[in-house]
Amino acid sequence: MSLSVLIVDDQALVRAGFRMILEAEEDVEVVGEAADGREAVAEARRLKPDVVLMDVRMPDVDGIEATRRLLADDESGAKIVMLTTFDMDEYVYDALRAGASGFLLKDVPPEQLVAGIRAVANGDALLAPAVTRRVIEEFVRRPPSSAPTLPAELGELTARELEVLKLIARGHSNAEIATELFVSETTVKTHGAHVLRKLDVRDRVQAVVLAYESGLVEPGEA
Repeated sequence: MSLSVLIVDDQALVRAGFRMILEAEEDVEVVGEAADGREAVAEARRLKPDVVLMDVRMPDVDGIEATRRLLADDESGAKIVMLTTFDMDEYVYDALRAGASGFLLKDVPPEQLVAGIRAVANGDALLAPAVTRRVIEEFVRRPPSSAPTLPAELGELTARELEVLKLIARGHSNAEIATELFVSETTVKTHGAHVLRKLDVRDRVQAVVLAYESGLVEPGEA
């Protein structure tokens, strides 16, 4: 079954480059393109792609606002991957809060682009430890206006699921979590899936945001 992708970028050359890379894969189909956020939302609703590659900075409606609008639609099952550059760190936190499933640099090697899209489509998140650290730094820079409150859903997690959530929030990979807890990676993935379902979040990225915003994990914790 082919994986459908919508490419959103205001530069035609960038769109063409990504299309060329993706269409070389037998299991990936580029179903459309959009040049700005407004068009992206309309095309995503019409085409219903599995993954949207969304540029952060675009004229009129930017990628973060487009992500908010698209994911506000309960019928949208699309996973959104933000396209960014090293100097776009200030947008990371807002994009994650808007519901993005991760980030790819625009100059990412072709094999990483394809692997990242497949990972997101399979329910994983492109949240490297470096990105997690940037989220934490941004959270520290923007302290909450009021004391954080723990969502009731956290009470549904088992003690082991809470451990897994905290380690995810600190940027650990499944392999690192498995080593720390002396369990298999498969077990970690199972616990992670339970965490997402019980917290009713789209992916690991949103679980990390929730962990910090609720105060479950404090910035600077080891």
